[in-house]
This record gives sequence, structure tokens and C-alpha cells, in this order.
Amino acid sequence: MLQRAGLFAEALRGLLGLDEAAEVEARWRSARVEARGWEVLRQARRETHPGWVPVLDEIDGLLLRLLDRVPLIVGRGTRVARHIATFRVPALERLQHATAAALVAHRYGAAGLATVVGDAAAPLPRRYYAFLALAAQHPPAQWPLFDRYLNPAAHHAFVGAAAEAARYYPRAGAADVLMNLFGGVRSDLHLRAFLSPRILESLFVLGDPGTLPFIRDLLVTGHTAPDPELCEVTRALVMVRRITGRLEPNTKFADLTDGKVRAVLDRAEAAFERHRHELSPVVVI
Repeated sequence: MLQRAGLFAEALRGLLGLDEAAEVEARWRSARVEARGWEVLRQARRETHPGWVPVLDEIDGLLLRLLDRVPLIVGRGTRVARHIATFRVPALERLQHATAAALVAHRYGAAGLATVVGDAAAPLPRRYYAFLALAAQHPPAQWPLFDRYLNPAAHHAFVGAAAEAARYYPRAGAADVLMNLFGGVRSDLHLRAFLSPRILESLFVLGDPGTLPFIRDLLVTGHTAPDPELCEVTRALVMVRRITGRLEPNTKFADLTDGKVRAVLDRAEAAFERHRHELSPVVVI
């Protein structure tokens, strides 16, 4: 993956040498700058190889130079220039904040990330990506920080990352905190749609039998969706089956003897297992 990080750095260097907005846009697309950057940063969050520090430092410097350089090009007022100013410059800013957070993680570890998160003067995206990197590490001593953000009044992006990190803290009573959080956002349909998949995925990973009454309630009161990872009832059916070994009455599947129902739930459970250790970043402007 360090080789891919080097290729991302080369793509950024290629952008620095351009003078026209159309050239920047064409190179951005052909080099897959944004997708390649997030791929590299996701891997940087997972690994501890010392070779990441100089690579991330180089990428951070290139992104800062581009943030100085690109506005000079887009200031010329063409349609493409406006497109770059609207979409590409904010993407560069997010990549730079995330790279800086990854660099802190590799240089200073969890303590450094927690310091960034607690810096009220730091830009919100910088704090968020540090929080996300901390969630990826989920060190035992940082549970109080995640617990602090598991309330509906906190910024939604931080609540989402904390809800995902909670799956790694079974001994801290994370399941109870997550159920309380769900109750706190239950009537807020927008916040519920955002947090519900994260909360229920963490409860799925925790597998706490004490959550059974809460999960059974979702069988009849939960929201349904075609995508099983967004369907509260499907998630609840899978979790009840894992705890009790049975399928139970619900609002989505009327005939529990139909073999197709079991096949649907088997596929859903396999998908939940694949994503049990994945974090779902959001765009913070």
C-alpha cells in the first residue's frame, strides 16, 4: 500500500505543474485523485508501518501547496474553473485534514489524536478526521471520549463515529449506551436514518443478550428498507436469530416458513459480518 501512496503523491505533483483549469480537471479525473487519496488514507488508518510517516508528510505538503496553487487557476472565472472551486478545492481541503490527522496518528498515537479532537480552535474537519482515526484505533483508555459524544446533542458526524467505535467496548456497557442513544433519536427521522445503521451494526458486533428486548421491539416498530444494511427489521431478525436460534414474528416477512426468508437473512448476515470492522466516514464541511 505504500506504493499506492507514492502513486497518489505523484498524482498530486502532476496537478501542481498545470496552469489551466481544464487541464486540472482532466488530470483530476484521469488520475482518480479523490478516490485514490481516500483509499490510501483508509489504509493508513489501519497500519502502523513506520514508512507511513515520510509518505504522509510528503502528501500533506503537496496538498497544502495545491490549496495555495489551485485557487489562482480557478480565479479566472470559466465554467470549469467554477466547477473546480465548488467541488475539487473542498475535496482537497478534506484530504488535507484527513492526511494531517493520519500523520498525527502515526507520529503521536492516540494521545496526539485526542489532543487534536479536544482543540476547540482547530477546524471542525481536522477534529473530525482525528476522531475518526481514533475510532479506527479504539484504544481502551479512550472510551470516556467516545461515550461523551454518544448523545443526540453532539455533532452528527462525531456521534456516528462514536457509535461505530462503541462496538469495541463491550466491557464498558456500550450496548446500553447505544440503546439509549437510539431512543434519543428515535423520533428524529433524519438523525435516525443516519445513526440507526451505525448503532445496530455495533449492537450486532457486540452480540449482548441483554439487548434482546430492544431488538424484539424493532421487529414490529423498526423501519424497513430494500437494502438490508439500512433495514432495521432485517437487522433485528438476524440479531434475534443469533441470540435465540429462532425466527420471530415481524412486520417485514409474514411467512417465516418460507425458505426464501432464511436465504435473505443468511445473505444479510454475511454482509453484516463483512462490514463489522469498517468505519463509514461522512463529508464534514
